[in-house]
Amino acid sequence: MLPIKNYSVHRVWIIILIVLTYFPAPHIYSQYNSVANSQIALSQPLTVKWLYNSELTINLTPATDGHRIYLPLATGILVSLQADNGQLLWKADLGGELSASPLADERSIYIASETFGEEGATTRGNGALRALGQEGGITHWRRQLSSPIRSSLIANDVNLFGGSTDGKIYAIRKKTGDISWVMQHSSSFTSHPVIFGSNLYVGSNDGFMFSLKQNTGKANWRYRTRGSIRGQALALNGIVYFGSADGYVYAVRETDGRLKWRRRMGGGVQTVGHAQNGLLVASLDNFAYLLSFTKGDRLWKRQLAGRLAAQPLIMPDGVLFTPLSSSTGVVLDLLDGKQLNSLPIGEDNSMAVSPIAAGKTLAVTTRHGLIAFSRPG
Repeated sequence: MLPIKNYSVHRVWIIILIVLTYFPAPHIYSQYNSVANSQIALSQPLTVKWLYNSELTINLTPATDGHRIYLPLATGILVSLQADNGQLLWKADLGGELSASPLADERSIYIASETFGEEGATTRGNGALRALGQEGGITHWRRQLSSPIRSSLIANDVNLFGGSTDGKIYAIRKKTGDISWVMQHSSSFTSHPVIFGSNLYVGSNDGFMFSLKQNTGKANWRYRTRGSIRGQALALNGIVYFGSADGYVYAVRETDGRLKWRRRMGGGVQTVGHAQNGLLVASLDNFAYLLSFTKGDRLWKRQLAGRLAAQPLIMPDGVLFTPLSSSTGVVLDLLDGKQLNSLPIGEDNSMAVSPIAAGKTLAVTTRHGLIAFSRPG
């Protein structure tokens, strides 16, 4: 009977392993669900949850802290909206015009603006950067600048970074507005700077990609292309990837900026992004591409209904594009480029504004306001 007893014990352990594999412990399952349910899934059915109507929307991407959405409007207005229901929390009138997409963290909203003289002429010292409080939009500090910041803002724990129309890259302290350092270049900046490790990567309008030390602004290297760089870069596994208006995607070494490979697209490259299985590329030839990280080989390409002027929203289950001259946002599968979903965004889209995710809410800026989508129910 002993072999039978051992056989029974083995069967019990096999059953236990199967149960643990397919039915994880409650606390493990809860942790998985809390992560999975904390963000919106682009491939799932989505319906309009709320609308914020305005005829003052501009080509600047809203900011979010996950709970609120901060929508920039014309004539220097910023509105704070509750992300889950669209409730207007406050409105701040900053004067002049907002010059760059805002940035939000757990403490403040950071706003770049510009002012004009008589009949719209620019004036000396016409740029400014502010930190506003989350609760009421009250100004905590204001820093005057020689020219307005036009590149997107980005931040680490200490500093804000942004590029201006007079060729300066600023590092400004988030708590006080004091200038940490300034890097001067001969051309203006209108790109999306990004932070990887200890370095800041930013492209210029005369075609340079800069690698700068975050703490000093000293250049590690710069690489020149033959077109302006307005999108963001991506640093991964020792390689920096970026696109240029000259129609090429570049891969250079993170250590010294030496070229590894470049690939020609059908039009100017607006931006690149990180997909799990490759490098996502948005081009002005109306195509989205996925390239291999190692050599830039094309894995797939997909034509969309209009120009891809806005940075797409990349999520684990798909990527959302909002093409110009199209009334529909399109979600593609990152694995093969096939369409997974579509979102109605009203009349032909003329806004080069990136869609954003705020928790379980997806927000898309249109000519007539902000549309928020979520899962039904």
